[in-house]
Amino acid sequence: MDFYISTDKGKLNKQKIHEEVSSTYWGKGRTWEETQMTIEKSICFGMFDKNDEQIAYARMMTDGLVFAYIMDVIVFDPYKGKGLGKKLVQHILDRPDVKKVNTVALKTMDAHSFYEALGFKNVGDSKMWMSIERVKYD
Repeated sequence: MDFYISTDKGKLNKQKIHEEVSSTYWGKGRTWEETQMTIEKSICFGMFDKNDEQIAYARMMTDGLVFAYIMDVIVFDPYKGKGLGKKLVQHILDRPDVKKVNTVALKTMDAHSFYEALGFKNVGDSKMWMSIERVKYD
């Protein structure tokens, strides 16, 4: 499938993002205004097909040095199960500003094996936190 990823917030289908994220366990109850704020305050990644239709979304916050936090990774129907989520997250991980950070983290209740395949590991005894740690602390 032909696709491209853009950080241009003007291309995002904000209504679709809100519908999709607010229907998940982690975004349940998120209001339209809150969705707007998350987009405004984050680095956003829209995945689009060759006709410029948005097919996936993720967002991230980072200081570019110590920490990056990936959130709201979602592939829209009917594009789920085609490996697009993995490509989207890998795209984020391959960014120069993310490659430099000590810790890349995210939370999930149900996609541990998906993220483990991308290099994430469980954080301590947490059932949700996962991270890629690039610095060893003694």
